Amino acid sequence: MPPRGVKKPKRKRQYKKVLSSIKKEGRYKGRQKEVAARIVNKTKRRKGESGTKGRRAA
Repeated sequence: MPPRGVKKPKRKRQYKKVLSSIKKEGRYKGRQKEVAARIVNKTKRRKGESGTKGRRAA
């Protein structure tokens, strides 16, 4: 299940793909879902799909 802020189908697909990749590689034991959500949210923020730009406004 994607994180709360992920509503668009594109970001849901991205979350599932990132999560499966992390699990396949065996990385981030015990916090795989958290890391996948952070990656998706970071991408979303950089693309300007969220209300704030974050720390690194380009």
